[in-house]
Amino acid sequence: HFSYTAAAQTKDNMSDDAKLPAGWEIRHSSKHNKSYYFAPATKQSQWHMPTEPAPTEDKSGSKRAASDTKSKPATTVQASHILIKHRDSRRPSSWKEETVTRTKEEAAAKLQKILDRIKAGDITFAQAATEESHCSSYKRGGDLGPFEFATMQPAFSEAAFSLDVGEMSGLVYTDSGVHIILRTK
Repeated sequence: HFSYTAAAQTKDNMSDDAKLPAGWEIRHSSKHNKSYYFAPATKQSQWHMPTEPAPTEDKSGSKRAASDTKSKPATTVQASHILIKHRDSRRPSSWKEETVTRTKEEAAAKLQKILDRIKAGDITFAQAATEESHCSSYKRGGDLGPFEFATMQPAFSEAAFSLDVGEMSGLVYTDSGVHIILRTK
């Protein structure tokens, strides 16, 4: 899925104000046809330019940032999601609808009602995903399995990686449509 050719960091290809912090490489995702940032020591990847030195592994094997001893975010998470597509989605069709005609606003309103039902305890996340999600993961109650940051669209990864295990997002907008994300691991 990805090409792992690291771009050299030189004064020729980076401006003074865009210097890459220590321990990071620029790589290119052939799947998404854009660059991302990768820390080889921990295999952490992200779409946005890092602002701190990359995490490293200390002698005990725990991952730590080069500049401090605070724990860092996971490099892989597992999440479930519910996707509602709209007519401007990158592929406006699904197992539920051959041709999706709703607007982005209608998709958001539909998903907000689902979110409200989950929060009220009227339906579980997995039940809602199975009944309502436009993603093929509906077969698994919305479970996407484990994934790294760079494998999903940036807005989706930003949301999924910012959640605590067991925490559910609000509405998340991507090129695929509108999502609710539940981090499971």
